[in-house]
Amino acid sequence: MRLLVIEDEPDLADALAEGLRAEGYAVDVAYDGVEALRKAEAHPYDAVTLDVGLPGIDGHEVCRRLRAPRPNAPAAPAPRVVLLTARDGVDARVAGLDAGADDYLVKPFAFPELAARIRAVLRRPAVDARGAELEVGDLRLDPARLDATRRGERLPLTPKEFALLRYLMTRPGRVVSETELLQHVWDEHANPFTNTVRVTVSTLRRKLAAAGDGQPIETIVGAGYRVREA
Repeated sequence: MRLLVIEDEPDLADALAEGLRAEGYAVDVAYDGVEALRKAEAHPYDAVTLDVGLPGIDGHEVCRRLRAPRPNAPAAPAPRVVLLTARDGVDARVAGLDAGADDYLVKPFAFPELAARIRAVLRRPAVDARGAELEVGDLRLDPARLDATRRGERLPLTPKEFALLRYLMTRPGRVVSETELLQHVWDEHANPFTNTVRVTVSTLRRKLAAAGDGQPIETIVGAGYRVREA
């Protein structure tokens, strides 16, 4: 999954991004509303963390624009939004939720709670209706514990391999192109002209094959990859 951290305090923004990358996400950072909207227009984020007190365009307005339909990509789902703010109270929470936020977290907060809230909003039907743990065929994946198994055997995956497998498992039976994987599993620094997706799929498939007979990830020549449903 690909996330965007929107926060005008650079130290906090970078710390959140580092923590979320350790959770297996691809993460980009924006330090103000204008930069955030530009990046959201260019990349299909699955979720964003959004500071309310941004300079220039405030967080509520950024949230409204993120949730608005995109004329250049009308079928693209809007990202899930977790608002981060120092303002507490019913009125502040109502304003944030009315702007289109999916969740609301008051600063200061514990990082594990933020990570749990992001997992919760990503589990909602528009993104993933399969619950906290994913199960496809003989594969099981627990995002909260960063744990993946095949036939009960734990898979020694890198964070990127874990993120790639998670993305495919949330779309069982569906062919996912290399372009889509690059957009959702890698961040903005990924080079689209390299074979980084192909190499990561190859190492992931080797680890899956070592844990059981058969290969659960199919290569569809000229189209992409898919996880077998059985």
